[in-house]
Amino acid sequence: MKLLIASDIHGSILYAETLFERVADEKPDKILLLGDLLYHGPRNDLPDGYNPKAVIALLNAHREQLLCVRGNCEAEVDQMVLAFPVMAEYACLSIDGVTIFATHGHHANEDNPPPLNAGDILLCGHTHIPAMRAHENFTYLNPGSISLPKAGSARTYMTLYKGCFELKTLADGKTIESLDAREK
Repeated sequence: MKLLIASDIHGSILYAETLFERVADEKPDKILLLGDLLYHGPRNDLPDGYNPKAVIALLNAHREQLLCVRGNCEAEVDQMVLAFPVMAEYACLSIDGVTIFATHGHHANEDNPPPLNAGDILLCGHTHIPAMRAHENFTYLNPGSISLPKAGSARTYMTLYKGCFELKTLADGKTIESLDAREK
């Protein structure tokens, strides 16, 4: 199974369309979105191409491929316009022998991890900063943000295929960093 992982679209149709160009290139089985799909929130400037209604239409067109968790910018009204579930606080996934706790990161995160077992992956968005960091009992991964990257980072996403996570640039899909999660 191949998974494409992205976070923090924040209502940008420009970068959402670019993400789906990468989806066409990558051909994942599923797309995992780690929250903050439609709105920019009070701490962020409007992203380029801000158009939540267009993002709604684009995401709804791909609803059967999407797995999502709720970000801190999601509200109940968002679920009314999106044709796929977006209100789960987290998802626990087991893919190719890798156990993943996926959440947005505003509650459970690298500094406040949920109960995890050695070798588990904590997969978060929220910070808008891509990361791959090993801890004693888990590995923290963050795909960054496709629309509002922070700390001088690029617009990025991740893939998971055969136990290997790859952090990639949104612009061209080139791999920046990789991690084989099966090597524990």
